[in-house]
Amino acid sequence: MIPRENLRQGDRIRAYILDMREEVRGPQIFLSRASNDFMAKLFTQEVPEIYDGIIEIKAVAREPGSRAKISVLSRDTSIDPVGACVGLRGSRVQAVVGELQGEKIEIIPFVEDPVGFVVNALAPAEVAKVLMDEVANRMEVVVPDDQLSLAIGRRGQNVRLASQLTGWYIDILTEAEESEKRQEEIKTRSSRFIEALNIDDVIAHLLVAEGFVML
Repeated sequence: MIPRENLRQGDRIRAYILDMREEVRGPQIFLSRASNDFMAKLFTQEVPEIYDGIIEIKAVAREPGSRAKISVLSRDTSIDPVGACVGLRGSRVQAVVGELQGEKIEIIPFVEDPVGFVVNALAPAEVAKVLMDEVANRMEVVVPDDQLSLAIGRRGQNVRLASQLTGWYIDILTEAEESEKRQEEIKTRSSRFIEALNIDDVIAHLLVAEGFVML
């Protein structure tokens, strides 16, 4: 169930069927209202374009009862997937919010480009730069100093949900932190060249500036 949700025997609820098992005491049906699939099904019921297959739900990330992000893609370029899910005056998304005890839902436009998707997923924060490490499945996201709290979110919730939604590990840095980090990297690489090649600072910095990272 959703955290802090009070249910009593006999209450009528909507839930997602997780499993059905035949046990000694008889058939058991396992339900969930905290499942990502439950939110997806609620949107399918509320948004005809999803039900008809025009809009596709690509991913859902939830912290049930608190906040969620859902990414959507339209197969019809004339239909805005976010607007369709929000509905007139927010009617569609509010119907889902009401069912989920006021859980805050952000609808994110899905894009195939991994960097673009991560940038969208970190909304409402503004992103200045992204460095992608495909091998480590990690992205270093640089934001203006005044956007740090928005990007990370309360107790890390925004970046955590964005990571779950996109499937990428996300590290958030401010522009000042990123600049300091790059300067340290340049200093370290230059020192290695100076020691190994017996060259002066100027030549070492030129090698680093040209992109040389290994001897």
